[in-house]
Amino acid sequence: MAANKEQFNDLGLGARASAGQFRSLNKDGSFNVTKANVPFFEHFNIFHTLISMSWSRFFGVILLGYFVLNLVFASVYTAIGLEHLTGIEHTTLAGDFLEAFFFSAQTITTLGYGRVAPMGLVANSVAAIESMVGLLTFALATGMLYGRFSKPSVRMRYSDHAVIAPYRDINGFMFRVINPQGDELLEVEVNVTLSMKRPGSELRDFHFLDLERKHIVFFPSVWTVVHPIDHTSPLHGVTETELMEKDAEFIVMLKAFNESFSQTVYSRSSYKPSEVRWGEKFAGIISYGTDGITVDVARIDESEKAALNA
Repeated sequence: MAANKEQFNDLGLGARASAGQFRSLNKDGSFNVTKANVPFFEHFNIFHTLISMSWSRFFGVILLGYFVLNLVFASVYTAIGLEHLTGIEHTTLAGDFLEAFFFSAQTITTLGYGRVAPMGLVANSVAAIESMVGLLTFALATGMLYGRFSKPSVRMRYSDHAVIAPYRDINGFMFRVINPQGDELLEVEVNVTLSMKRPGSELRDFHFLDLERKHIVFFPSVWTVVHPIDHTSPLHGVTETELMEKDAEFIVMLKAFNESFSQTVYSRSSYKPSEVRWGEKFAGIISYGTDGITVDVARIDESEKAALNA
């Protein structure tokens, strides 16, 4: 007789995830997990760090690396003696070092204006090594830059809060999502999972919520995702206070095909009970005119009072 297999629906977060009023998934989609005691070389990933960091930090690292490399080679030229560089106008020690620094910048970029040039085996060897380092470094930097531009991504904008609003003759859990960028998304699919503590326990149950519509073909406008709170819903009969006590978390996972990159992209977010407004509904942000349909992205969080169905 085959053994019964236990079904796990915790999404890989663990049954104790977010116990103690912490969220498993941050609003920006990053996981609220810290790994301790990881060996440095196993934790350190240059490619992932450079690809995933912000653009300002990326260019900051590039500029810092460029400055440090030139500083190192300028120090080497100064150490072997600036008399091995022609065209140096010897003034002060600081002036000579600055001349060596700019000669290094010209060499590492293979620019070479020609006024300053190396003489002798040692100086020419250092210049040759620096040229090779420059070629390899700039090739890597160019590859990283291309990788960042070509990396498929989607910057979905979710409403800051969700609502419990009247839905037909019952109520529903709702949030809004919009793609503010110009790229087109096709075959968009969303899944919402509700995580709640078990009564009298720190363990958690994960419930996949049935949605009014979990899949759309085109996504040019705004999408209000709705979970009807009927008698089969894990939210049926649950009050706002109970939702707080159970440390609930609504985990949102969205998948779509990005037409610009011709690849599938993913987006994540979550809502805690403090981010759910009861007895409110989202305000209309779509207007129709002779020029077409207009979506006011700035009003995605706008909601108004609405009486809930009994």
